[in-house]
Amino acid sequence: MLGRGDLDRIKAMQTFVRIVEARSFSRAAESLDLPRASLTATMQNLEAYLGRKLLQRTTRSLSLTTDGADYYERCREILAALD
Repeated sequence: MLGRGDLDRIKAMQTFVRIVEARSFSRAAESLDLPRASLTATMQNLEAYLGRKLLQRTTRSLSLTTDGADYYERCREILAALD
């Protein structure tokens, strides 16, 4: 059985995957019908939990770090298995 912390991490993984696939926090927030600030906070918490930077952000672009690319692939596998 999944606990609250597990569900929070799954939600964070889903959010991370959506951001990567949308290539934008704003587009991901719109598709999830959530405030952009919520996604930013989720990513900050996820990166702090993992102790790794997953995304490289500038005012004009969003890209995966090497750790982020590895984590993205793992998230897709885990989420597909849960589906």
